[in-house]
Amino acid sequence: MTLRVVDRSDLLEGTVRRTVLSSGLRILTEVLPGVRSAAIGLWVNVGSRDETVPEAGASHYLEHLLFKGTPTRSALEISASLEAVGGDLNAFTSHEYTCYYARVLDADLPLAVDVLSDMVQSSLITAEDVDAERGVVLEEIAMHDDDPGDAVHDVFSTALLGSGPLGRPILGTVGSIEDMPRDRLDDYYRTRYTAPSTVVAVSGALDHDEVVRAVIAAFARAGDVAEAEPAPARVGSGPPPPGRRTEVSRRSTEQAHLVLGTAGLARTDPRRHALSLLSTALGEGMSSRLFQEIREKRGLAYSVYSFTSSFADAGMVGVYAGCAPRRVEEVLGLCRQEMRAVAASGLTDDELTRAKGQSRGALVLNLEDPLSRMSRLGKSELVYGELPPLDELLARYDRVTADDVRAVAADVLGGPYVLGAVGPFGAKRFDHLELEVAS
Repeated sequence: MTLRVVDRSDLLEGTVRRTVLSSGLRILTEVLPGVRSAAIGLWVNVGSRDETVPEAGASHYLEHLLFKGTPTRSALEISASLEAVGGDLNAFTSHEYTCYYARVLDADLPLAVDVLSDMVQSSLITAEDVDAERGVVLEEIAMHDDDPGDAVHDVFSTALLGSGPLGRPILGTVGSIEDMPRDRLDDYYRTRYTAPSTVVAVSGALDHDEVVRAVIAAFARAGDVAEAEPAPARVGSGPPPPGRRTEVSRRSTEQAHLVLGTAGLARTDPRRHALSLLSTALGEGMSSRLFQEIREKRGLAYSVYSFTSSFADAGMVGVYAGCAPRRVEEVLGLCRQEMRAVAASGLTDDELTRAKGQSRGALVLNLEDPLSRMSRLGKSELVYGELPPLDELLARYDRVTADDVRAVAADVLGGPYVLGAVGPFGAKRFDHLELEVAS
């Protein structure tokens, strides 16, 4: 099949352009004046929530395997080709998408397009590579489990979202990886990695038409993979099944690691900006309520923060704290106290003003390099379906009122809550804990 342009949207925002090919592949670029580099990402609309129970961890396993070789490049040639010109090559897997990305000098962008397109569309997935990489993935799981500050978030997700795809670890489990056959991974790859499910995002010193020509040439060489039908529907669509009120992983750790939280908002919920500002004031930064009450005034924890996560049809909001095991009840009591206060009264005017300033600054400062600009392009196209101008994003935060925050706080933080914990104790330690936030 000859790939061709079927749709072109010129300027979406400033110097952003978008092109759609006949295969369904989408290409977005953003010219950044004054830089001598470029960042490219291939974003694939597949993640751990697309996995059935026997496939648990397949998306992340594939992320590793796509670096192992194609018909035209060995694993060494894939990495050496970009390192030889000073470039970086990496990837990551989330619940809802996978991204393969590179940073290179502007003159080496055609090489990066060719290497990434080759490995994402033409991976061999040999039995030998599957067996060799199995050990690497198992070591990554072990490394993750050895960090209780990371592991507690998986425990919390299971407590909140149950055993469904969003509640399971992105990495999979030791059992699922050990039992993963080559044919299952290859079939998952062939059905999920399709052109209509893929977005190519490029930012930096570039010419849009040249990028499109390079992508067309690279993907045309992929043959029948590039012509595949759209990927099947997500197996994890719909509200996640409920989890348990408390989930505990017993570990011989010096600290107790705690995440207390509840269901949040879906990714496109119009209240998400108000919830983001609420989380910022509650526990993001040294001036936040939780940092001041738990660390500054009482010295009960080194690390304490709040967070929000959003998916297509679900979300979560929570508070993390690491403390001495004997301080667990006291720290959780203070977390519940601050959540109860916010749920009842929202934020003060000063807190809302400070949260808006903090959010505006973080948004702008995080978009000051080609890699972050590329990430914005790819994620916006793949999961939001829109690319609002930066000024519009800033205005959305500015338009949030104290009443908006108060309403979302009462709705989201009204409980009941769930608790994920990692530490030197069993589940009975929390039998007496009151997880209802409302008084």
